[in-house]
Amino acid sequence: MTRPKYAITRYTTANRINHWINAGLFVLLLLSGLSMFHPMLFFLSGLFGGGQWARAAHPWFGVFFMLSWIGMIIQFWRVNLPAREDIAWSKAIVQVVTNDDEHVPPIGRNNSGQKAVFWAMTLLIPVLFLTGLLIWEVYFGEATSIGVQRVAVLIHSLAAIAAILVWVAHVYAAIWIRNSVRSMTQGYVTPGWAWHHHRKWFWDLASGQRDKTTPRKHP
Repeated sequence: MTRPKYAITRYTTANRINHWINAGLFVLLLLSGLSMFHPMLFFLSGLFGGGQWARAAHPWFGVFFMLSWIGMIIQFWRVNLPAREDIAWSKAIVQVVTNDDEHVPPIGRNNSGQKAVFWAMTLLIPVLFLTGLLIWEVYFGEATSIGVQRVAVLIHSLAAIAAILVWVAHVYAAIWIRNSVRSMTQGYVTPGWAWHHHRKWFWDLASGQRDKTTPRKHP
């Protein structure tokens, strides 16, 4: 597909590759984890060659997922820092949902919902990783007790449920806001999209200001 002449770069190639690796690993973790969560979901283990393979692969998916998320933190932590404008935008959430642009405060590169998703996952993923290590019997089984492992399993399961809910909200919002998915598949948005959804970011670009994840040259 031809890139529009006046398109604005929102995500670099590195941003997008990191994101989709992260997303793919999350789905693999979700499916393999659910296959071990309840007997009714055991059929999902067939996607990995059976129960033993799913059990063996799951923690390795987690290791690579953690490394991938570190990459996401390095790239996006600055643009997800809380700002004063987030409060005003959150208070106008009804106007945001109803597309009442006149009463929606201008927002920067990310809105408070996107920031909440980012920091929620930044909290949950290390919890999942650390508790996962405690119940990874092949390498750490002898270093922990049954009691510790039971507590770790409980925390791991609760954190996983929370991460799934955050992920569902993230995917729903990306689909609901038209052309948001395109920005992560093709890397660009139109000036109209930027003005409608992230007006302060659009103004910053127009005035020549840049955030840390924006390329130095804009089309």
